[in-house]
Amino acid sequence: MRATLETLGLACLVGLAQAAAGAVGLGRRFALSAPFDAAPWTLVTSVYAHASVGHLLANALALGLVGPLVERRTTRLRFHAFVVATGGLAGVGQVVASGLVGPGAAVLGLSGAVFALGGYVLTGNKVADTAVGRLSPRTQLGLFVGVAVLGTLLTAAPGVALVAHATGATCGLLAGRARVLDVR
Repeated sequence: MRATLETLGLACLVGLAQAAAGAVGLGRRFALSAPFDAAPWTLVTSVYAHASVGHLLANALALGLVGPLVERRTTRLRFHAFVVATGGLAGVGQVVASGLVGPGAAVLGLSGAVFALGGYVLTGNKVADTAVGRLSPRTQLGLFVGVAVLGTLLTAAPGVALVAHATGATCGLLAGRARVLDVR
């Protein structure tokens, strides 16, 4: 569980930095918001920053469930790169979608990356090969998006970044099917 624990450690460190920055009025500098070029570092910091201790604990619990399952199949570097890439992409998806329906919202948290890790676990195995391997790529994509939307709806609550969850899950489902993290 080394990479999983390192990810949680990074989230805690960023949380401490976020609290310190908040004490001097700069706490929002960790959240991803549009325009993206105004604070490009938030593509990374937003993945590890959280709105509250409860938010961090919820993501830590979910990461503790799926992280070790992915970790067994990949390297630490690939694991961390996947968390940052899918978490950042999920955040961008959320910010863009919220900007289409109103004033763009800022986003933060590991949940997009956690959904991606969970998607990877679902499709990056022999059972998934048997279940969907004979379907056309277009049908597989439709199935994966449907699963991502269903998983997202099951976590729906006020203030939850639903587009980020769906984006992360879709990325993970596709990446698992392609086995992008597997080292064998």
